[in-house]
Amino acid sequence: MSHWLPVLVNTPAHAALGPVLTYQSEQPLPAGTLVRVPLGSRETLGVVWDNTGTEATGEFDPSKVRAIAGALEGIAPLSAQWQQLLTFTASYYQRSAGEVALAALPPQLRELSPEQMARRLKRKKPVEGATGAVLAVPVLTPEQATVIGQIDSHPGPFLLFGATGSGKTEVYLHCVHKLLAAAPDAQALIMVPEINLTPQLEERFKARFAPLYGEEAVVSLHSGMTNPQRLKSWLAAHGGAARIVLGTRMAVFASLPKLRLIVVDEEHDPSYKSSEGARYSARDLAIYRGKLEGAQVILGSATPSLESWHHSRPAGEGGRYLRLHMPSRVGESSKLPLVRRVDMNHQPRKAVFSLPLIDAIKERVARGEQVMVFLNRRGYAPVLACDDCGWKSECPHCSAFRVFHKIDRTLRCHHCGFTERVPRACPDCGNVDIAPIGRGTEQLEEHLAELLVDVKRAGSVTPQNPRGEHLRIARIDADTTRLKGELESQLAAVHAGDVDVLVGTQMIAKGHDFRRITLVAAVNPDNALFSSDFRAPERLFSLLMQAAGRAGRDASLGAQSEVWIQTFQPTHPLYAALKKHDYPAFAEQQLKEREQAAMPPFSAQALVRADAKTQEAAQAFLNAARTFAQTEMLEWEGWAPLLDQITLYPAVPMTIQRVANVERAQMLIESPSRAALQQFLNGWQSVLHATRGQPECKGLIRWAIDVDPLAI
Repeated sequence: MSHWLPVLVNTPAHAALGPVLTYQSEQPLPAGTLVRVPLGSRETLGVVWDNTGTEATGEFDPSKVRAIAGALEGIAPLSAQWQQLLTFTASYYQRSAGEVALAALPPQLRELSPEQMARRLKRKKPVEGATGAVLAVPVLTPEQATVIGQIDSHPGPFLLFGATGSGKTEVYLHCVHKLLAAAPDAQALIMVPEINLTPQLEERFKARFAPLYGEEAVVSLHSGMTNPQRLKSWLAAHGGAARIVLGTRMAVFASLPKLRLIVVDEEHDPSYKSSEGARYSARDLAIYRGKLEGAQVILGSATPSLESWHHSRPAGEGGRYLRLHMPSRVGESSKLPLVRRVDMNHQPRKAVFSLPLIDAIKERVARGEQVMVFLNRRGYAPVLACDDCGWKSECPHCSAFRVFHKIDRTLRCHHCGFTERVPRACPDCGNVDIAPIGRGTEQLEEHLAELLVDVKRAGSVTPQNPRGEHLRIARIDADTTRLKGELESQLAAVHAGDVDVLVGTQMIAKGHDFRRITLVAAVNPDNALFSSDFRAPERLFSLLMQAAGRAGRDASLGAQSEVWIQTFQPTHPLYAALKKHDYPAFAEQQLKEREQAAMPPFSAQALVRADAKTQEAAQAFLNAARTFAQTEMLEWEGWAPLLDQITLYPAVPMTIQRVANVERAQMLIESPSRAALQQFLNGWQSVLHATRGQPECKGLIRWAIDVDPLAI
């Protein structure tokens, strides 16, 4: 007897097919079963779907229905909650359900046939048992104990607002320990914003829980893993052997049938928002998933996102999260680093480092302490230019400049990757005197080496070595950590004390527990103060606070830790709040400005982005869809009141309007009501599909909707 199966497959939102197709099976298969199915001339992975609310595409001819190629036996069906999470994600972020669901599964799972998967499962090694040995668990501080008591007595969600170094990770560890001790089969999901933060967190969790529950109890999930590694971790989580999953934003979709706790560390970080495909926010989906599965959710940060801060206001004022506060650092000295503002208006015009800062760096190194210099721009200089004719190192494929990298003498576009050797002379006029403009981390490293050439490492001058050793400078950015394992080895050198001065981008500003750094210097952070992006001040404050948090994490050195901000705007309110480590004051001022301007979190936004061969075609597509919404959709029954709540702005070029010879434009949509915006976008999808076929839109390549965008 044949059975008709609704199967979810990866069909993009702009395809004519729906996401759920009908297939034939000799046996009934429950929803959530993974199957291989024919799709066109190829075979692909599909998921038997709960068809409630998601109808299969149109009417079908039973004689033309194709049979499934086989089910992946040995893998339990995906849960109803997981299916609901993916359905919500696709609906909210305006993508195809199949596109989201299949992308959420491990790549190797999408590639293996049923026979290959069966062999893979047979080769699975036996789980290593627990040793039973318990490590020493740190004594909780009064603040940590209070916070954990609140978590025990409240369903959440929680916003854990804790100063850098206040011991938020220990709170996470303690909550997981209590959960697993109380529920033998419970699972916890711990999320971090970036891959480079995963190893140190994995080390702490394995040290605490592997002796109790076995090595496979703690697994990681992130895109830096090989496909076999990702599949192994996914299967361990899906089967329940993994009690704790650590991962980046993709881990929010991990199959965890017994999920009872979700932690989103550094919840403010923009890395939790996907910038391609389904542009989802893993932080927001964690909140939804917690509600869906009855799991507690803890968002943690020293500088919470303004959205989360707003949601954690008192319940009587409409707050939805419970705010927990840990203002003090752990250790004998809980003093936060002193923030010094250096007025660069009083320094030599072309000075990279102020003289007082150089003296402070020399003093720290002489005492055997470490210094961190932070600049969020890699390369040697952002532009190479000719003073005679005005030539600049523009990328021929992008509306951006190629960055000068002095070490390998290249001009490299950080958008499309186009790279050329630095010309010997100006390509336009032949002038040999072409010079860099601006600076990046590569230049800072070189300049510091020149300024500190005579400085010796602490304790290196001995009778046997009267000349001592030169101080060691290390640079950590995307250029120095390209090779596998390079980041880990450089971080290990910093932790071991083999580095005196660490130069880097935001990669070194977040989450790392550098015990010997006592001075953090931020070079030239002013650009974000005058950005057209209304979120730029929030990102700058957060980044500087996070960078400051790397200083004085060792209790014995905390009292003398400092943060130096070199700025041309020393009286700016942002720096005044930073000096006091006063995030609440900064947040209150920012939220007041946003409320007055009706910006998020006091309104809902979406961006429609269009890529085309010409800027005219990209904008024509967006403006045609806008005109249709403002005219034709008004005639749709019952839509006039809804459209009164929607504002569609004219199409404009994106900030970097051309990348890899593709022109890009965007249109902003706003509404005071999130529900109204969602209803409009759902109805407008058909308009976008129809509009791309119009003559004036010829040359359109693709379009995508970004709900709750972080960059405008």
